[in-house]
Amino acid sequence: MKIDSEHLEILAAIVEKGGLTEGAEALGKSQPSVSRSMALLEDRIGMPLFEPGRRPLRPTELGASLARLGGRIRSANQEASLLVRRFRQGLAGRLRVGGSPIFMDGVVASMVAEFQTRHADVQIDQSYGYLDSLETGLRNGGLDLAILPLHPSQVPQDMEFAPLLSGNNVIACRAGHPLTRARAITLADIAPYAWIAPPQNSPLYRDLLRALKSIGQEDFRVNFSGGMLASIQSVLAGSDALTVLPYSVVFMSRRTIPLEALPLKIDHPDRQLGLLTVADRQGPPAVAQFISFLRAECERLQARMDHDQQVTRRRG
Repeated sequence: MKIDSEHLEILAAIVEKGGLTEGAEALGKSQPSVSRSMALLEDRIGMPLFEPGRRPLRPTELGASLARLGGRIRSANQEASLLVRRFRQGLAGRLRVGGSPIFMDGVVASMVAEFQTRHADVQIDQSYGYLDSLETGLRNGGLDLAILPLHPSQVPQDMEFAPLLSGNNVIACRAGHPLTRARAITLADIAPYAWIAPPQNSPLYRDLLRALKSIGQEDFRVNFSGGMLASIQSVLAGSDALTVLPYSVVFMSRRTIPLEALPLKIDHPDRQLGLLTVADRQGPPAVAQFISFLRAECERLQARMDHDQQVTRRRG
């Protein structure tokens, strides 16, 4: 036997409100239409739903049991409607986000945590990669957006890139490193110290070579290489080694790990951290919410970094 679930919802409202008229008002229906629905339901099950001759209406044992089921159906429908509404508003759903490891771990991860504090029903599936793999993931639909540093000339023709943060690199070291006390750092000052190298297939490794070449130190000693950001930070904080990192990563690391950027100008690529998406492709509604949030957070972070660098220059 198949029973119309709407009839059960109507029954639940009648029982809850205590009468046909009251139930109809609660549902926004007319009393005659509600009466017809109950008559159809009684015909369907072949048994009365209400005790005859009782005012106010009193459900039979079966009527009360069916009303409880109708209440559950109504609650499930309301929950489903809320879910659809939240999904359309970008307040629920699933996002697939890929990005370059150093920036994702050093800058974006804390922003993701804050976003999910506000939007707990949005699930974020994060993966790591560089331009080639992220580009492939976007094209084949495996990713909704990618977060990575790019120069405008690197943006694929079928994609759009929205800058978020400057991609300036700095030479980083632990807080209290001997070089942080030097008023003017020379090549001779840097020469004795070993270097931490990012993974060789990463753009940051090429940045390291470029930066050292720009300050005349092409012959350098590496004492740790290939690690992810957490291991790079740990080795950096526990030794006198140096490395090249995006300034935004060093700035954000200060919350938990005492790192500093040496006041030494180095050559670095002209690129920005930003959002890469496929042009003219509409992703899940939550993508727009996430992008809007990241833009606001990065704008505040950029202002804080600019202020910090201005203070550092005045002190210097």
